[in-house]
Amino acid sequence: MFASELISNSIPPLRTSDSVQTALDRLAEFKLYHLPIVNDTQFLGIVAEDELLEIRNTEEAIGALSLTILNPFVYQDVHVYDVIRIFDQLKLSIVPVLDYKKNYLGIISVHNILSYSSEIYAVKEPGGIIVLEINNRNNSLSHMAQIVEGDNAQILSSYVQSFPDSTKLEVTLKINKTELSGIISSFERYNYQVKAVFNSTITDNGTEDRYNSLMNYLNI
Repeated sequence: MFASELISNSIPPLRTSDSVQTALDRLAEFKLYHLPIVNDTQFLGIVAEDELLEIRNTEEAIGALSLTILNPFVYQDVHVYDVIRIFDQLKLSIVPVLDYKKNYLGIISVHNILSYSSEIYAVKEPGGIIVLEINNRNNSLSHMAQIVEGDNAQILSSYVQSFPDSTKLEVTLKINKTELSGIISSFERYNYQVKAVFNSTITDNGTEDRYNSLMNYLNI
């Protein structure tokens, strides 16, 4: 997915003629900490809420103030992973999107990114999660998929996490079923280390018993 596909059209940019109070109201309305400043289609930079809160006269125009203006942006055809990287590195709540003539096209908000992440990781889909710890030489997603499909299931999403100074990887698999005992047994049979399991019927660990005991106590 490209950056242009994640642009939010519901968040208008600030103009240099807008007051500090207008900026603060808009930040509160959209639950953001940054907003772009744009005149016509010219992107001027990003203003941060922290700095605006320090200004006593909130009726002053933004263009009349000496503000620290940030200048991060992405071009319209960059991959969404690069957008996420900028969000993380610069701790922003928005990332402006420009065309190659430096015209402002819109912004991607952190809320857009969270929604997109929810979709690509199948967060909203019912299913179970298996976390495997493997050696980085054994990172074969196709083999993992074969094991899962052997139990008439499918991998909805997956991601890999590495660790500094370690040859181990952590692989998280979202699977389209919650009864995972057969899949877990298959992974263990192939010498995969199952580090954690979620939404599995075999990992209740007494939760239901504790719940029933509480209900019995409350009924006394």
